[in-house]
Amino acid sequence: MFFVIFHKEQYTVGVMLNFFLSKFIPLFIYPVGLMWILLLLALGLRKRPGWQRMTIIVTIALIWIGGNTWVADSLTRALEWQYLPSEETPHAEVIVLLSGGTEPAQYPRNIVEVNGSGDRVIYAADLYHQGAAPNILASGGSVPLVGPDTTESEDMAVLLAMLGVPTDAIWLEKISRNTDENAQFSWEFLSEKDIETIILVTSARHMPRAVRLFEAQGFDVIPAPTDYNITAASWQQLWEPNFVAQLFNFFPTASNLSSTTGTIKEYLGILYYAVQGAH
Repeated sequence: MFFVIFHKEQYTVGVMLNFFLSKFIPLFIYPVGLMWILLLLALGLRKRPGWQRMTIIVTIALIWIGGNTWVADSLTRALEWQYLPSEETPHAEVIVLLSGGTEPAQYPRNIVEVNGSGDRVIYAADLYHQGAAPNILASGGSVPLVGPDTTESEDMAVLLAMLGVPTDAIWLEKISRNTDENAQFSWEFLSEKDIETIILVTSARHMPRAVRLFEAQGFDVIPAPTDYNITAASWQQLWEPNFVAQLFNFFPTASNLSSTTGTIKEYLGILYYAVQGAH
């Protein structure tokens, strides 16, 4: 059976305000949201053609800056390569697996599925089978207002069991809504077991923010990053003097805009929690 930590907590005004500030407001800072605002502004500037033209130019510049491969990959690599995987299997008393890599079993899905960050679950299971730790703490609840019926930790547990991890080796933290709370509630659970050293599994791009927050709680963190977008080979190819390749790199794409948005999200998260005092 799963070992579970679950807090009965009402969504107070403070909780919803934190959700609004950390999840909703940034939507208008990310490239697509900012471009949307600028285009609406341009529509309102029809009587001022000079300002309207400038607003459209800025919007086009944002599309190019956020959408070309050089910017997207450079920003992403700057985060992902802060922590590189160890050549040897790490060892600790527990693997802490952060949520974000699963999709719930909602119709027409027959089972819990992985998304683009699903390497987290696979890597945690692989580390367990290598003997890195005797237990995995799956940390993640559901986002208020938009979350599914099951929590992300429950969904991760289903996939871990599919990957051969015994259910009695899986601990669940079912209430956290963001990385800060992942760290808080993981500390609350593990400190009762006198566990301070953890192997932290999350996406490489997310690792710098996660390490800061878990160390702020008092953990001795062994980073175990996975889900790298930028490899050594892809980084080298990015700068090769190949005209055709560089032409493709020059033009913006939706995938590059998505990558830039994800990276900006991490930088904003680091800044947000630094302002809140989590260094």
